Amino acid sequence: MSTTDTGTGTGNGIGAGVGIGVGAKRITLSEGALDPYVTHAPTRRWLTGPGLPGDSGLLTFETLREDGLRTVGDSTGDPAALPPELRDQLVLGALRDPAGTETESVLLDGATGEVSTTFFLHDRPDLMDRVPLAPSLRTLTDFVTATDEMSARSGQFASYEGRFGPKAVTAMSRQLLALFEEGVDGEVPPFWKMAALIRPMALVAGPPADAALALDLPARLLDQEFGHGRVVRFEDVDFPAALAHEPTRHFLRETGLPEDGFLFQLDTDVPLPTLAEYYEDERPDVLTPDQLPRHADHLIRLGHLIEDNSLIVDGETGAILDWSEPDATLYALNTDVSTLAFTLWLLHRERTIDESLSHELTEEAYDQLATTMTQTLSTVDPTGTAPESEWHYWTEMFQDEAGGVL
Repeated sequence: MSTTDTGTGTGNGIGAGVGIGVGAKRITLSEGALDPYVTHAPTRRWLTGPGLPGDSGLLTFETLREDGLRTVGDSTGDPAALPPELRDQLVLGALRDPAGTETESVLLDGATGEVSTTFFLHDRPDLMDRVPLAPSLRTLTDFVTATDEMSARSGQFASYEGRFGPKAVTAMSRQLLALFEEGVDGEVPPFWKMAALIRPMALVAGPPADAALALDLPARLLDQEFGHGRVVRFEDVDFPAALAHEPTRHFLRETGLPEDGFLFQLDTDVPLPTLAEYYEDERPDVLTPDQLPRHADHLIRLGHLIEDNSLIVDGETGAILDWSEPDATLYALNTDVSTLAFTLWLLHRERTIDESLSHELTEEAYDQLATTMTQTLSTVDPTGTAPESEWHYWTEMFQDEAGGVL
């Protein structure tokens, strides 16, 4: 058992109270905590030696700290209803979403040492299945370490500190994917393939020198992604007087936005109206002025989102908002127009990558992809994961598997 800060499980799991060592960065188990369920020798050596990594942005082993080792069968309360290959799998922890909430459970096969994930379906345990995560705990630990170092640009990714742009994204993605391929002999599980292909995209744009906006997008980034002629750049005549935020005006003039971003479409037929003007001229029978948000004459409508949502920029602050007509409510969408452009680029890039992989990511592990996209966006723009965030358009859309958003 670990001689670091020691804790014991509190639940009824098979390892509860039988020697769980919790150090600052590692969790180890005693031999007694493993018997008789972990018979795979290398796995036993790993759990009693190096142990499991501490919690990270990717996953948590809190359930192991609290309950000790327990089987999926014990966790459901109805082992007979489970597929046979799931009953004796051991619950180690869980993957995490950007808010730190546990999502899929992380499982260990005590006989082979293989690690996988599953969603607990307590109403329909017969429909539960497993998605591969790593061939061993050692590989899992290496992959978590590599991904954390990539995100922090430390360790083996320290050379990327201060580097931004498409070339940095491509190089980092290739390096991380090569590490994963080496660890699994080329067959990279979907979760890690997403980590290598999607997470480095947060490096495509760095902070601007004058801090006027959140990001400094590389020149022609949107043109290269969406195609020549499909990025709209505005002129001063298109801006209402209410758009007083000069950094936003400059971005819309010089960089522009894609005309059609799949989940968003610009209004290009008329000069940009304020929200008050839009309802007065285009939808006078839908909402009356008293049903609009305060300062509707300072909110400029850039275009429309799906399901009767409008894309709004606050003319005074440059904040990007989502006006939900059905809810008659304004929601935070993006920090500013630069992070809006990044979001549209990220979504288009992901769809292009998934198409090139014959939709491998969306078909094999959609929920993991939605979480990866949300975490990548939150790295650049934390708007959707802020404590005061009630509802967030991009987060909800990423999770819409039925709508085929990703």
